[in-house]
Amino acid sequence: MSLSPILYWQKSSFSGGGDEEDCVEIAASTPTTLHLRESDHPTTILTPTPTALRALLTTLRS
Repeated sequence: MSLSPILYWQKSSFSGGGDEEDCVEIAASTPTTLHLRESDHPTTILTPTPTALRALLTTLRS
């Protein structure tokens, strides 16, 4: 049985300040593996490929 790495979540700088529960968080388990979650659903974690994450960010910035 393999143990999951401990993930240190960072709140998006575009999220509201304070203790708001409305934010996107990101964590890295390796230099090339990133994980995303919505703060109000912290057990649902997405692990996009670098290409998919780049496409998401490019779309959101448009």
